[in-house]
Amino acid sequence: MPFPHAPRARTGPRRRSLLAVVPTALLAAGCSAGSGDAGPVVDSRPPASERARARAARDSRELAERYDAVIAAHAGLAQRLGPLREDAVRHAKAFESFGTAAGSASAPPESPAPTGAGPSASSPVPVPTKEKDALSGLAAAEREIADRRLEELLAAPAELARLLASVAAAGAAHVFLLTED
Repeated sequence: MPFPHAPRARTGPRRRSLLAVVPTALLAAGCSAGSGDAGPVVDSRPPASERARARAARDSRELAERYDAVIAAHAGLAQRLGPLREDAVRHAKAFESFGTAAGSASAPPESPAPTGAGPSASSPVPVPTKEKDALSGLAAAEREIADRRLEELLAAPAELARLLASVAAAGAAHVFLLTED
């Protein structure tokens, strides 16, 4: 007895072939068949380079606040420390704008207060009563921050590493200027 319809020639893949390929394709796409899986997990922490950039900007802002506190406590040092404080402000702005130029979604933090405005009211910076001790404290802070930046530049992307190195060199120059008599 002949078949009422002649069998058709298959033009596409067979069902078994598709069933064998689908799990592999799902794994390659990052999907799984787990019931609790809501999709790929997004790391909520910013990349290490962004954290280093933000930390460098914060360090520069805090350093400017230290300069403000010393200038407020020792007005006779204002002319000597003013340019160094302005460098710290420029460094903070450079790190902040580096983040926005690189496509960072976060807005740059506020700049430090202008000279004479004093440190932020939320965390007053202690200032030694002797000028020499105040200068030594600033030099120690500059040295610590410069050393930290030199360590961070080893793992930073090229452009950020160049900025970290440049600002660390400026910090080392500040240490020299603060410690010379």
